[in-house]
Amino acid sequence: MSISNAYRPARSFLSLGEGFADPVDAANFPEVKLRFRNDRHAQTVGLDALSDEEWVKHFGRFEGLPDNLEAPLAQRYHGHQFRNYNPDIGDGRGFLFAQIHDQNDRLLDLGTKGSGTTPYSRDGDGRLTLKGGVREIMATEMLEALGVNTSKTFSLIETGEALMRGDEPSPTRSSVMVRLSEGHIRIGTFQRLAYFSEKDKINQLVSYCLNHYFSETPSDDAIENALKFYSHVTARTATLAAETMAAGFVHGVLNSDNINITGESFDYGPWRFLPTLDPAFTAAYFDSTGLYAYGRQPDSIYWDLSQLGAALVEVAPEQDLRDQLAKFPSLFQISMRQNLLRRLGVKPMGAERDDDLLTAMNNFLILSEIPYEQLFFDWYGGRVSAARAAKSPELPYYSHEAFTHFEAALADYEPVDTKALDHTYFQRAKPCTMLIDEVEAIWSHIDERDDWSVLYDKIEDIREMGEALS
Repeated sequence: MSISNAYRPARSFLSLGEGFADPVDAANFPEVKLRFRNDRHAQTVGLDALSDEEWVKHFGRFEGLPDNLEAPLAQRYHGHQFRNYNPDIGDGRGFLFAQIHDQNDRLLDLGTKGSGTTPYSRDGDGRLTLKGGVREIMATEMLEALGVNTSKTFSLIETGEALMRGDEPSPTRSSVMVRLSEGHIRIGTFQRLAYFSEKDKINQLVSYCLNHYFSETPSDDAIENALKFYSHVTARTATLAAETMAAGFVHGVLNSDNINITGESFDYGPWRFLPTLDPAFTAAYFDSTGLYAYGRQPDSIYWDLSQLGAALVEVAPEQDLRDQLAKFPSLFQISMRQNLLRRLGVKPMGAERDDDLLTAMNNFLILSEIPYEQLFFDWYGGRVSAARAAKSPELPYYSHEAFTHFEAALADYEPVDTKALDHTYFQRAKPCTMLIDEVEAIWSHIDERDDWSVLYDKIEDIREMGEALS
């Protein structure tokens, strides 16, 4: 078997014992046709040397990896879905397939989507449409390039079934996806334990998370552990909220079962990127009230975080937990400032100056309705890009009176890296984007002509952008 010495299997989840997951079997698909393998990230976990045949055997037929989990595990969790508590959910079309350490010694999961029914499937078929899998590739690649802490789409295999869906022309093609993620423990995992008043298991899971995801050695004091854990999750989710907003990304379904305690974004359904800066922009057609609109995402993540605090009340004082939660707004603001300056490619000049700049920038973005990504592309590095911006295909937007305030505020800012603009990415006229029309066009090539070249070309384009921005 073609596995390198960099492969370091783990079985850490099993140390939790009973009550956290259920062993399940993967579906037996009629065919397994490899459509995407992420060798860039496979290399970080020692799996890049697998042949395509071996790859499909593990990530389409789910034959276990060496010295890893003996059976797939469907994890148990509850969660608030659009603010309504649901005790009947869990891994309904996915499972934990393997755990593995990467080259930086992080504990990672290989988890699935579309791998068949589990005890939590309810009336679902446990499958994933091929379009859903393709969209997840596009979301994760784009977010990674834009600096968002996201799961990585590791594998996509077409599975030869005809699926019926209410939100896609049906029957539609099927797939099974594997994601590489920093754990799949959710806020909803803790909510389930609190629902059943399983205090010992809450303390056990807190210690597990501190040890494996936050580099903390748990103490003998359960209260201390819970407060440390909540502090870490608060900081991580505040950063995630800021990264998401700076990227102009709308996740679409920020339910508490979709919030990972590590602050890693994952599980992409009706996502979209902003065409222009619009706080009311929504991604999901079923989000009729705009609960998860672009501008409400930080509040939504904060609300989910408060539900984690409510679960931890089982093991820690409520007021102490509230004190930790109260840090979220300032942590978000600090991270938002850092992430927007990073997107502009300029060095900070102090909170007050930076806030003035970003206020002027946001005003210009909203009032002019300039394409969101174009502004960051044209003015990357600040004033050193003035000549480049003067050749922008969106130059008329810079005649808007609101631009003068942004331009004046930007004048004294220095670029983080003067060499970045020499990258071939910045020699083009338009930035790499991932708007809904592009997503649909890529899918049409696949759906109508089985032409995957457009997707693969787009991935290369995104990765070039990521290289330039890194």
